[in-house]
Amino acid sequence: MVSDQIVLPYLWRRYLSFLRALVGAACLWVVLASTAVATGTWVIFVVVLTIYSLVSIFWRWPERIDRLDIFNLILDVVTFLLCVALSDADSLWLAAVAALYLFLAMATLQDWRDVLLTTVLSLAFVISARPPNAGTLEPLLLILGMFGCVVALQKQSLIDRLSNTSRQAVLYRKEAQQAREAERERIAADFHDGPLQSFISIQMRLEIVRKMLERNFDAGMAELKELREICGQQVTEVRTFVRSMRPVEVDGAGLAAALRSTVGFFQKDSGIPATFKVDPGAMHDDIDSSTEVVQIVREALNNVRKHSGASRVAVGLARADNTLLIDVEDDGTGFPFAGTFSLEELELLRIGPLSIQRRVRGLSGDLALSSRPGRGSELKIRLPI
Repeated sequence: MVSDQIVLPYLWRRYLSFLRALVGAACLWVVLASTAVATGTWVIFVVVLTIYSLVSIFWRWPERIDRLDIFNLILDVVTFLLCVALSDADSLWLAAVAALYLFLAMATLQDWRDVLLTTVLSLAFVISARPPNAGTLEPLLLILGMFGCVVALQKQSLIDRLSNTSRQAVLYRKEAQQAREAERERIAADFHDGPLQSFISIQMRLEIVRKMLERNFDAGMAELKELREICGQQVTEVRTFVRSMRPVEVDGAGLAAALRSTVGFFQKDSGIPATFKVDPGAMHDDIDSSTEVVQIVREALNNVRKHSGASRVAVGLARADNTLLIDVEDDGTGFPFAGTFSLEELELLRIGPLSIQRRVRGLSGDLALSSRPGRGSELKIRLPI
């Protein structure tokens, strides 16, 4: 019922109440104008129906929809049967209007099984009662029944799609929240290991310079000059850190152009010679995960700059069938361990770049990390396209 209320606004239910009131008023007019009908019981029923419908137009009780749907269904069916019983050669319009309202309400409020059951019961009543206009009502009920079933089925399809979309939206929000938390942790760790440590070192060196200036002015000035150079290096470090925090931009030129730009910025900021080689088959790839791929390469290069002491870096991009191949190699100090490890082994041993492992796992990819202590390391990543 919750999904029905989402698809069918309360305003539409008010419209249905208004139509029910019109049908009740028309039925009351026919009952009062007919001399062949005992008016006592029917007049009371139709008056109650009309009053209830009028009140429903303006009365909004949040739980009323759930509690009175079955009651409204029975009321509408009884009203239709009454209109069929009262109709004659001159009042066929009453039965037609009542049937139109009944199937409109059924198609919008109930599922297709209820519409089909109502169609069968209505046809059975018309066939058994044989009112004067039975020959006209039977095809009309068949047409309205088929139309009502189609509308009810379409409504159910929309409800299912809305429900699936709502569930996916919840999952996406959860994944986005997890991604934000992971990114915050990564930023905090990078800031702690990078700029923050440098600031602490500068603070300690300043205290040393102060004491040296009190004891030996020349030695203090030499230390101050060295500290100025460290501050210059720290400015470069902070600029690199800020650049790594900026959103990754992958324009229409494709993934290769974005990676080339990333490697160029790395060489400019770090001063480490870096080359980028792209396979012709991957020259203009612009895949959905391009942003994540650029971020992976950016983090790999950032690790090289901070920890490896490398004198050169080489980044490669290639494509084999439906797999994207990324290679980052340097000639630095390597990792504290030696050998080649897969993603599962790195996760099990809790070694290697954790943030890159999380991103590769999130893209359903795989990686191989080769470490040669004192001679560098190589990171090979395979991502499905």
